[in-house]
Amino acid sequence: MDNKKLETATVGGGCFWCVEAIFQEVKGVQKVISGYTGGNAPGKPTYREVCSGLTGHAEVVQITYDANIISYEDILVIFMTSHDPTTLNRQGADVGTQYRSVIYYHNKTQKEIAGLVLKEVAPYYEEAIVTEISPLGTFYEAEEYHQNYYRNNQSQGYCSAVISPKLSKLRKMHADKIKKTKV
Repeated sequence: MDNKKLETATVGGGCFWCVEAIFQEVKGVQKVISGYTGGNAPGKPTYREVCSGLTGHAEVVQITYDANIISYEDILVIFMTSHDPTTLNRQGADVGTQYRSVIYYHNKTQKEIAGLVLKEVAPYYEEAIVTEISPLGTFYEAEEYHQNYYRNNQSQGYCSAVISPKLSKLRKMHADKIKKTKV
């Protein structure tokens, strides 16, 4: 009998390649899809359009997880500690509204939990948290070459310089939440 309780979270914290790689390692996460949301441009946006900053969309990931294994609150704590939620429209060298820190809630309960998590983690940062909490609009799946980007391109410069250190930090900070790797 399948006792999975699948739920969905949608977050953006800079380049979606980084956020996707983080959540692919988390226990209870079934699927992570890179995509775009939060904008107002008509039609399905392309990567080039989103990168222009003119669509209003953010690079996000949609996380499908088993709530019997990991909670929405834990998902958000991992999210908030895996990027810098104090920099407006920027993560490292990635600059623009498409790289904003944002939690897109799917329902009222998620909105409430998001507010509580931001208050909970705020004391750990010297600067004010600028993470948006917004209702989810239409989610657009990113182009296929963005899916599983880190897994498919680990030797690429951006992956080794930016994503690998984030994964090391995740493994240290949230060791109890990481999937067991097969040896």
